[in-house]
Amino acid sequence: MGHLNLPASKRNPRQWKLLDIITAIFFGLVLLFFLLVFTPLGDSMAASGRQALLLSTSDPRQRHRLVSLVELGHHHKPIEACPANSVDHMPCEDPRRNSQLSREMNLYRERHCPLPDEMPLCLIPPPPGYKIPVQWPESLHKIWHSNMPHNKIADRKGHQGWMKEQGPHFIFPGGGTMFPDGAAPYIEKLGQYIPLTGGTLRTALDMGCGVASFGGSLLSEGILALSFAPRDSHKAQIQFALERGIPAFVLMLGTRRLPFPAFAFDFIHCSRCLIPFTAYNATYFIEVDRLLRPGGYLVISGPPVQWPKQDKEWADLQAVARALCYELIAVDGNTVIWKKPDGDSCLPNQNEFGLGSCDESNDPSNAWYFKLRRCVTSTSSVNGEYPVGIIPKWPDRLTRAPSRALVVKNGIDLFRADTRRWTRRVAYYKNTLNLKLGSPAVRNVMDMNAFFGGFAAALVSDPVWVMNVVPARKPLTLGVIYDRGLIGVYHDWCEPFSTYPRTYDFIHVAGIESLIKLPGSSKSRCNLVDLMVEMDRMLRPEGTVVIRDSPEVIDKVARIAHAVRWTATINDKEPESHGREKILVATKTFWKLTSSH
Repeated sequence: MGHLNLPASKRNPRQWKLLDIITAIFFGLVLLFFLLVFTPLGDSMAASGRQALLLSTSDPRQRHRLVSLVELGHHHKPIEACPANSVDHMPCEDPRRNSQLSREMNLYRERHCPLPDEMPLCLIPPPPGYKIPVQWPESLHKIWHSNMPHNKIADRKGHQGWMKEQGPHFIFPGGGTMFPDGAAPYIEKLGQYIPLTGGTLRTALDMGCGVASFGGSLLSEGILALSFAPRDSHKAQIQFALERGIPAFVLMLGTRRLPFPAFAFDFIHCSRCLIPFTAYNATYFIEVDRLLRPGGYLVISGPPVQWPKQDKEWADLQAVARALCYELIAVDGNTVIWKKPDGDSCLPNQNEFGLGSCDESNDPSNAWYFKLRRCVTSTSSVNGEYPVGIIPKWPDRLTRAPSRALVVKNGIDLFRADTRRWTRRVAYYKNTLNLKLGSPAVRNVMDMNAFFGGFAAALVSDPVWVMNVVPARKPLTLGVIYDRGLIGVYHDWCEPFSTYPRTYDFIHVAGIESLIKLPGSSKSRCNLVDLMVEMDRMLRPEGTVVIRDSPEVIDKVARIAHAVRWTATINDKEPESHGREKILVATKTFWKLTSSH
């Protein structure tokens, strides 16, 4: 049989298909090359590739080598900038990481930190258009829109008086969900039932605070409120609060104790905070009770207080308060006010929530990654006299040595010596080192190693507030700080802090190397490079850092300061102080991402 003569185009179809594919790939690569080189697409793809590189788990060996080079001063370029979309990054409150966790008791909205080797070693940039913040007290009422261009709260809550956009600013009329006409009339109403003036109440906790207008309004009454809210759908509530100069902290009441000591707050407030106080056998109410000073006041506004279709929840809330012998002061509309008894709550042998007292092995002030307990903290479990009405009024309590100082040996004498030492040191900071403390340029201050809060106490006449951080592995002296009428939290500085970037004007640390060491050991748990990169994340551009330590540590800190783009000087300590300390004073430079980032 003869062969059929087919045209050339019909022969070997597989071969022609392969050639077509190769040709298409070749021309596609040529086109991609021109797009990448000659169009903005190349810049954006490079940036996203760089972001993937930075945010992926880098080779730990490479990371360790970079840390060593920076510590030795052999890394002559600044540490890389993080990608542009990381301007608001909080490593331990990362929604991408935490969304994979359980919803039970809001576990997924608590702190969950990556391991150091999983974090990119890079510096968080400011957003485009960032400006040096509006100064206090003007910042209480307005901030720059470009510093946090998040319109979601203004759009959703503007009708409730939270905030609104006006020209280049966000302005804050002072409202909230339960007080749309402003916090002032609401506070005036509370003042009918609670001694808000006269210094009886000083430390307050505002739970689920929105943009913290309630805490901001209490400042004029001499009440120092620490406001908290989780990172949530409203986007950056706490960031707005801190930009305004109001004490605030990113936090969620979930599966763990809040990072405060027992009997810290004279007054605890929830305005539509939506915390299910009676759920899980009243576990959350019990945690509030642990934090509330005997004789202190608890105010809950909004659901379930006399709220439609929440009769059972409201009845349960009242039942828990009765079981703990709280005195009902008033129910005014959707607001309830209770007073905690001065002495131990009179728990009956039987109650519907199964509440009982905690055993003596339970230290009620141990609150760093400590699981919530379904037991009630007795006042006898904490040494000292601290009920509201017995503790001295503000400002006398600031300088009176509280009995809780005995948590350390010779605590009362140490307290007095510490107070005198910091009065002397802060005078030296202002008069000789010419630091901006006391000027409008400094509002939000952090003391990373606070001990008894002596540094903060020495600043009491300045227009600042201080976040006193007591390292979780050191003696638990935070109760002393609250007894003085100051505020603070426990924290482990081998982890990132629960705040947004660019939230502090001034960061102070005495004994920085002790923050990364095992107690009583020369062995490090983490490194100074990661710690100073974290300090840089928290610090505002043109903000100030003051670090005190031995000359050897300060030399190492100075090398790292150069790598994180700080300008630093090393100074002698005040002449009256003993020891070998040096003082490093650094300023964070105001750098911006270049277009290539």
